[in-house]
Amino acid sequence: MDESSRVIIKNGHVIDATSQEPRELTVVVEDSDIVDLLPPGSPISSGDGQEIDLQGGWLLPGLWDVHTHIGRGIPDPGWRDETIAERTTRAGRDCMNALALGITGMRVVGEREYVDVAWKRAFDSGQFIGPSLFTCGWFITTTAGHFLRSGTAKEVDGPTEYRRAIRENIKNGVDFIKLNLTGGIMGPPWDGMQNTFPTPDEIDAAFEICHQRGFKVVAHAGGTHGIKTAIAHGAWTLEHGYVLDDEAVAMMVEAGTYFVPTLGLSHLNRGPAYAESEAERAWAEAHPAPPDYAARAVVAAEAHAAGFKKALDAGVPIANGSDLALPDGALLEIAQLVRRGMTEWQAIVAATKTSAEVCEVSDRRGTVEIGKAADLLAVGSNPLEDIENVRDVKLVMKDGQIVVRN
Repeated sequence: MDESSRVIIKNGHVIDATSQEPRELTVVVEDSDIVDLLPPGSPISSGDGQEIDLQGGWLLPGLWDVHTHIGRGIPDPGWRDETIAERTTRAGRDCMNALALGITGMRVVGEREYVDVAWKRAFDSGQFIGPSLFTCGWFITTTAGHFLRSGTAKEVDGPTEYRRAIRENIKNGVDFIKLNLTGGIMGPPWDGMQNTFPTPDEIDAAFEICHQRGFKVVAHAGGTHGIKTAIAHGAWTLEHGYVLDDEAVAMMVEAGTYFVPTLGLSHLNRGPAYAESEAERAWAEAHPAPPDYAARAVVAAEAHAAGFKKALDAGVPIANGSDLALPDGALLEIAQLVRRGMTEWQAIVAATKTSAEVCEVSDRRGTVEIGKAADLLAVGSNPLEDIENVRDVKLVMKDGQIVVRN
């Protein structure tokens, strides 16, 4: 890792996530920030810093994954028997491995024992160089709720328990509150996306305390009833949205709700036979879904994609969140966004600018602009022609520090 305070990045096509046309620019970084964007050939001295020649490559903002679980399972089935110390160590390592792929920001939407908060503080303090993390702590659900086998769900019942769980998360330093409203694709038969789990008084209490304390709600909702309930109560983001009808989409547009569709969750878990790229095939083979889960994903995928397209066409703001294991979930999801209807440009914006907005840091991150943090990814081939080219990593920079240089 290079400690130089000044870096000149030249001979690159800059995709800044604000304008659709890439520009040939020299990017000047000092300390943690982008301080200038200059036309090629502009006289400039690197001083005591260094120059990086991208040789015609492509420079874009670092990518984001705003639906992660950093302690989520790995192919080894023994991961569920880890101690919390082992889980914490693995989660941090996986975050740093994700950064090496160009994923410079992540929102963790459910993690046990505040492992996510611990790593956020470690990265923010500079003890380790990792992605910017935004945290939710425990995933709050009901008894017989969703995501129970993950080890990251806290089961609560009644308005009082909801209030206590939310306040406990706040006390322990989370950035957002993750509320589970419905079932999903995975889980036992009663854990279906059409089922809304909290009762109306529980939902009212949960949203009331979040609004009172100024914490935005990350809402897991799959079926239409739960989706509309989340939007009507003021959820900041809708996660999954497996079944979106026209009314739900219109509600999202009116409310300004961000949508994090997690398309890979339904499409990639169908199994290797459904893979649409070598990366997807490799992931599906390394992460085999149980047969009942794969069967539910097959059924869900078509409606999930159709609802996503409705939201896209209506102008719902969409961010990149994978709900897939680290390190490369964000890369798999950004490809899904394109396969299900986005242009490459739209997908890049979703995975940079819009994702930074979701985490409320778009004033500092998510675009290549003067005054923004130097969270940058350079690739050797044009991702506007093929989104898979985001995997052709040549340079990763986090807050002005070089993490990868190939």
